Amino acid sequence: MKDVAEITEDTQKEMLDEVEGISTDIEETAKELESIEEVLPKEVKKLKKHEIAKEMVVKAKGIVKEAEEQMDACKLLLADDLKAYEEAKHLLQEGGMDASEALLTQLGYVANSEEDENKEEENIVFETKDEVEPIALRDVSSGKFTGFLYALLGGATTFAGLVYLATNKLNMTLDVTKMPSNETLQRIFGWFGTQVGRPDDAVNGGLIVGIVVLAVMALIYFIRVGLKENKNLHFATKQLEDAQTYTTHKGNCKEEMDKVDAHIHDAIETLKTYQVLFNEQKGKLERILHFEGGAEEPNYHEKSLLEMKDTQDLLDAVKSFMALPMSEEGKLSGKSTLFLHRAKSRMQKMIERFY
Repeated sequence: MKDVAEITEDTQKEMLDEVEGISTDIEETAKELESIEEVLPKEVKKLKKHEIAKEMVVKAKGIVKEAEEQMDACKLLLADDLKAYEEAKHLLQEGGMDASEALLTQLGYVANSEEDENKEEENIVFETKDEVEPIALRDVSSGKFTGFLYALLGGATTFAGLVYLATNKLNMTLDVTKMPSNETLQRIFGWFGTQVGRPDDAVNGGLIVGIVVLAVMALIYFIRVGLKENKNLHFATKQLEDAQTYTTHKGNCKEEMDKVDAHIHDAIETLKTYQVLFNEQKGKLERILHFEGGAEEPNYHEKSLLEMKDTQDLLDAVKSFMALPMSEEGKLSGKSTLFLHRAKSRMQKMIERFY
């Protein structure tokens, strides 16, 4: 009876150590639960930690999916805007800009301004600069299956240990290579019966062994599930934080894409206005060429020279803008914004001269 008591005391000590470990994890996760009180709805907070972890994973997946869907929608919209911008450029070139430039060459006009050294890009593309790797969220498991396996292993080990204890006390040598006889089992379990005051009572002895084995299995199972719940909560909290960081980054990218989108729309409207202006300047240059450009060294009228200069200024402003990419490292290009402002300013001065 003393030996069984010693085993029980050792088992209790191990149980207390595990429980203390769980208590420490509970204290740590309590702070995490407080930090996510505003993230999850009230009805979710009443669930167990494993259920809370599952809800957190669902929420993390939801915000990541929403962020990626918004990004995809922005990219599609931006692709359409870029096509519209390329079309506006083509219409501008065909609708008067190229003709005006060719007429200036025929008139022999030499611009005083420095030539822009920028070469026009074939495609104006906005590309995001991903500083955060794509996030892969994982579901959490309850730990019940592995807990069951550990419990079976622990129960088998406990049973083997109890049988070894009994055979040692009975000075028996058990042959593990074959199934023990009924008499051997009667002696082993009967010894446990004697420890509770029932001489050679195998039934009571078997109950004692069964209770101890089941208690150990239950302890291992609940410890495993409890530790897994704490681990799941830590893991789910980390995933939710990563998802929020990822979403913030994607949100910043979306903001930049929205800025580029507005920039493109502004540019398209500007190019349309330039098309009207170049059409008008084209007619003026054709008139100058017809009436004043016949001589080998024509002496142009002062107003004609002013029209040529205005046309060249328009060309310089709009071509300098079109030569620049609209984004740099995933953000709206400051230089493109500046050159668009300059082109609009030059355009406005021309319009004001008409009225």
